[in-house]
Amino acid sequence: MKKFLSFLYVIIVLAFVYVPILILVFYSFSSGKTTGNFEVFSFKWYSKLGEIKDVVLNTVVLAVVSSAIATILGTLGAIGIFYSKGKFGKTVNGISQIPVVNSEVVTACALVMLFMALGFAHRSMFGVYVGHVILTTPFVVLSVMPKLKQMDGSLYEAALDLGATPTQALFKVILPEILPGILSGFMLAITLSLDDYIITATLSPLSFDTISTAVYKSIALTTEKASEKIPIYRALTTIIFLLTVLVVILNASVKKRNRKGEVK
Repeated sequence: MKKFLSFLYVIIVLAFVYVPILILVFYSFSSGKTTGNFEVFSFKWYSKLGEIKDVVLNTVVLAVVSSAIATILGTLGAIGIFYSKGKFGKTVNGISQIPVVNSEVVTACALVMLFMALGFAHRSMFGVYVGHVILTTPFVVLSVMPKLKQMDGSLYEAALDLGATPTQALFKVILPEILPGILSGFMLAITLSLDDYIITATLSPLSFDTISTAVYKSIALTTEKASEKIPIYRALTTIIFLLTVLVVILNASVKKRNRKGEVK
């Protein structure tokens, strides 16, 4: 009975998560605009993806550029925290984790007030990039720190003893050792940036849209032009979902192959 209840619980959770997505995928192939009434199987909305190419490009560029900056800052910050001794390192480490648990609304409002106090326009491309970097940098720090703790601390000292400068030791010893953590932090930063709505909607220029803000505007506005975009975003979301599933499958197969290689 316990096994059956456990199985039923898992099924309910999976259904709660994936049924709405599958419904969205299903109706993305309908020629109609609305869900709940599947008209004719069609790739009509997929053929119109070109109409939102600017929105997709904005989203990707913002995510990649801000994540690259956050990865550099987060990696350097994690290394600095790791090698800081005493209360200073612990204090900085604690402060760096505040944005992780802090609400995005608080971060967005704080940045608006900061920009206004400094005399800057609170809606600008500079502001939205700063917001995304602030949002994602702490997660890079959290991804890199475990790799630093796993690293053999004597490697850095050995490199210095063999004549390497601190900079050479950083690039030839430390960074290669923590590279998996850096890559994980970068991918996590991209995911967070792609998903963000609050900071983007608060700080970006009114003419600038990412996928999240464009979808909201399409749903919130009642004009015919706005409603025409909704089924196109269903098609786009379906493609993103299928790409995500493909990446997960490929990642699982690579890990399985690596485990088999280690056993041999």
